[in-house]
Amino acid sequence: MAAPTKLPAFKAYDIRGKMPHELNPAMAYHIGRGLARITGAKTAVLGMDSRLTSPELLAAAAAGLAAEGAKPSSLGLCGTEEVYHAAGSQGYGLGIMVTASHNPAEYNGFKLIRAGGQPFSHDADLPALEAFTRSALAAGEPTPATFPQPATANHRQAYLSTLSSIADTTSIQPLNIVLNAGNGAAGPTVEALLAHLPQLTATKLHFMPDGTFPNGLPNPLLPTNREETARAVKQSGAALGIAWDGDFDRCFFYDESGEFINNYYICALLAEALLAKEKSTVVHDPRLYRDTVQTITENGGTPIISKVGHGYIKPLMRQHHAIFGGEISGHFYFRDFFYCDTGMLPALLMLELMGRTNKTLSQLVAEHASRAPASDEINFRTTTPASQILTTLQSHYQPLGATFSRFDGLEVSFPTWRANIRTSSNEPLLRLNVEAASPTILTEKLNEISSLITSQGATPANH
Repeated sequence: MAAPTKLPAFKAYDIRGKMPHELNPAMAYHIGRGLARITGAKTAVLGMDSRLTSPELLAAAAAGLAAEGAKPSSLGLCGTEEVYHAAGSQGYGLGIMVTASHNPAEYNGFKLIRAGGQPFSHDADLPALEAFTRSALAAGEPTPATFPQPATANHRQAYLSTLSSIADTTSIQPLNIVLNAGNGAAGPTVEALLAHLPQLTATKLHFMPDGTFPNGLPNPLLPTNREETARAVKQSGAALGIAWDGDFDRCFFYDESGEFINNYYICALLAEALLAKEKSTVVHDPRLYRDTVQTITENGGTPIISKVGHGYIKPLMRQHHAIFGGEISGHFYFRDFFYCDTGMLPALLMLELMGRTNKTLSQLVAEHASRAPASDEINFRTTTPASQILTTLQSHYQPLGATFSRFDGLEVSFPTWRANIRTSSNEPLLRLNVEAASPTILTEKLNEISSLITSQGATPANH
């Protein structure tokens, strides 16, 4: 039987696959070996989300590292950003987070980072790691029968101190809030954070980590997963709702009426909050950006556009010493957090902004939403090649006077509206985002482009 030419768990920016066919402990062991060889790291810090398969994958990867002479240490259950923080500040040569983020429970994977928070190269490191792992598997190189758990480490208080050094927690006012950890990894870390914020009264939803996800996947982007948090906000009279994904490197906001807030507007508000402290560069993604660019320039910053994905945004932020980087997917990156994404810092900064301005979240969002109505990201499954669909869309709008960009996917732009259509890096999806000068134009163009996409054989997806 011929060896595979590609391991399907290796994606554009990380490793993620269905257990055990696309990813398993034997593969994780060789991934650990390959990481030690490729990076030359002598020490590594590992963490894991709440998935049932995470402990064995962590132990297997740690054993592979140890087999190549590297010393692994485990944070145990934690968030991806806690691994990033440890790699950024505690002197480890490598950081490994065992997680499949928002994917279904049968999936798992790895997110990787180098010493000092330097990103793991998607165009050099990952291909080399895949080649090593594939070769080891094809050659039938042995793996241990069992994998011992590595030595433990605990840097949570140092991590919390870093968050408090970036956000002014003294500006956070006494508030009643709703927090939904989704049975992912967030619960224990949020508990530790709340211990430093006695002015907050929290209604806590699903704080117990449970990898069976009995209350649904920890993916607040799914409309069906938003209802419980929204209902709890309304029932408790809370000023704010916050929900996290499984490894909590993303958070999502609900205003005081329980309305889910598009991360497009959260991106602008976070840029505004940080530029009030220091005029700097802000990096943003190309999916929705008119309000983001306007907000950055109005507040004395310099906007720089990046392709989607941390493999592009983090290096560009470092190149320009940017204070902040934002993606409408909910990944928000901060210079003072090693240029890494975090789901806890946006929560603190939003609470700080509300306290400093004495405004509700709906008031903060209103100005941005009125001048730049925008859609949620709409996803389509398609067996038709994405390139064919993008060409069809361009051909349709070309005679109508549109301007186009292929910087990242296809951008279709008119004076009163703009759309971005691109393929997902991790899933077989086509993603559509539309922004317009008015809600009427937004609805019209969203329906128009969606019809054009489905006419090419694509079908709407729920995520």
